Amino acid sequence: MSGRTYFDWNATAPLRPEARAAVVAALDTLGNPSSVHREGRAARRLIELARQEVAALVGAEPRDVVFTSGATEANMLALTPAYEPSAEHPRRCGRLLVSAIEHPSVRSGGRFPAELVEEVGVTPEGIIDLPALARRLTALAKTPPLVSVMAANNETGVLQPIPEVAALVHAAGGLLHVDAVQVTGRIHFDIKEMAADLISVSAHKLGGPMGVGALVRRAGAPAITEPHIKGGGQERGARAGTENVAGIAGFGAAATAARHAMADDARRMRGLRERLEAGLKRGPAVIFGGGAERLANTSLFAAPGLKAETALIKLDLAGFAVSSGSACSSGKVAASHVLAAMGVAPELASGAIRVSIGPTTTENEVDCFIEAWRTIVAGLSRDKGGLAA
Repeated sequence: MSGRTYFDWNATAPLRPEARAAVVAALDTLGNPSSVHREGRAARRLIELARQEVAALVGAEPRDVVFTSGATEANMLALTPAYEPSAEHPRRCGRLLVSAIEHPSVRSGGRFPAELVEEVGVTPEGIIDLPALARRLTALAKTPPLVSVMAANNETGVLQPIPEVAALVHAAGGLLHVDAVQVTGRIHFDIKEMAADLISVSAHKLGGPMGVGALVRRAGAPAITEPHIKGGGQERGARAGTENVAGIAGFGAAATAARHAMADDARRMRGLRERLEAGLKRGPAVIFGGGAERLANTSLFAAPGLKAETALIKLDLAGFAVSSGSACSSGKVAASHVLAAMGVAPELASGAIRVSIGPTTTENEVDCFIEAWRTIVAGLSRDKGGLAA
């Protein structure tokens, strides 16, 4: 096989042509969007169009979309006890509950003191333990918490039961934040249907540029009273700083393109993932979260006895860009907290490889990967006289 094959779409997706065109056009637009002159109004129009496009993707109102530098900042903005009291949420959030498989930017606790942050466990398939969550919410009845649960895990692709989580959280008087980074633009995700109070989204996961994201609030949900970044009155006072006009324009264009294509893309990618995993299992390989509902494009797997570092290097030399999990650890291959929470043995977890495909992935690329994987596993077997148990 000649050239390179990109199988790391969960880390970042290639820039969509529509997003590239929007970015280039915006770079040629002179004006600060906070200025009242013609040039400033032209820049403002690009931002407000993108706000409408992102809102349409997640079923929100444009006024409830706050643009940020990415999902990590959006998570930091959301994870705070400082919410405006409302009829449906009259009490201040006294604690933060997060699932044990959350992205590091959520597990860090945002603006909550460390002693007020708790983790809720997950099942062996990587799904939040709903009975455990219910018990903890009951125990915290006097101080309703903010709860943060991701819509789909970035490593395993396992989808979380967000409506069920929302029902438990709201019955206890709490608020629900959802890291929707991996689902946005890949499956239908409507903030009202999911009953989430806030969701974080990222442009570069769905084919937009890096360096831009958004925190989206459900209409009627309490507003944040203390912005994370203070200064001017940009983003209706929720996030200070001159907006990244070109990045935001690209985000909006990517959101619209993804919204129109995601249903067909998901069906096609599901078939490719099934083809991939059928081949991997003959390799052999253990599929993590394989019994749960997952994103159509994601597969996390390992061969007993094969270390991730070894596999990553060999696959890279064979022309495949894959990951050992999350790409947010400065290129390090570290133990997966996700697999640890799922109860996977450390020896097996240390070999986890993530393949995440995209709309342009082909059957030939999948077949070539399977062949490369079998060659690597066969080499391990020869070197060790058989795979480790």
